[in-house]
Amino acid sequence: MLRNAKFIPRIKPMQLIAPDILMEAKGLSIGAAFFTLLVGFLLWAFGWRWHRFWVVFGITTAAGVLGLSAGKAAGGQVLVIGVLLAFAGGVMALEIAKLLAFVAGGVGAWIAVQSVLPHAQEMWAVFLAGGLFGVILYRLWTMMLASFAGVLISWHAAFFIAQSLGTYDAVKWVSDHGTALNGGVIVATLLGIGMQVLTTEKPVAKSEEKKSKKDDKHDDHHHEEPASAPWWHKLPGLKAA
Repeated sequence: MLRNAKFIPRIKPMQLIAPDILMEAKGLSIGAAFFTLLVGFLLWAFGWRWHRFWVVFGITTAAGVLGLSAGKAAGGQVLVIGVLLAFAGGVMALEIAKLLAFVAGGVGAWIAVQSVLPHAQEMWAVFLAGGLFGVILYRLWTMMLASFAGVLISWHAAFFIAQSLGTYDAVKWVSDHGTALNGGVIVATLLGIGMQVLTTEKPVAKSEEKKSKKDDKHDDHHHEEPASAPWWHKLPGLKAA
């Protein structure tokens, strides 16, 4: 029976906090690590409130890096190509936000299913379903992806800082506790969604402010005398008439 049994290779579950990234980041300075930690926290806490900024910033940066790489490979004006591509990406960023929501929702669903069920099949259906939900639930998915990205960025930076400031071997610890860290990332992502709901500006306050301004304008308009009134209407004896 053992001879006829098929050998099924064991698939290692995906680690959201990757030890390889911590190993590659060893040349990073402490100041850059703290700045990365700050960016991750802001993305986690204010993802939806500043989502236009994050979309434009991300696309502009990615387009600039891509332009520099393409210009260097082609041997042309590297800086000009990078600047022009970054400017074009920044201008079109808000126009393709829904397309990005579709792609990001599909990738997020893919990563989530793959981390929980490593043996799952038909992942293209998971990607399409996640993309559709990303477009329909645009605000929720934006909060979720911003919180998820913020947790990944800030936690990687925090582990790197802990490893740089002491004798703590973060790479080994992350490798040994991958499953627990995956659960912690999911919990922190859900907490980030709640934080973004709390930090979002209330539309009721804006509508009341607009209404009060409109009422003040209306009152001022009624108190003003018509500009086209004849000059003799301003005389004391003819005001009542």
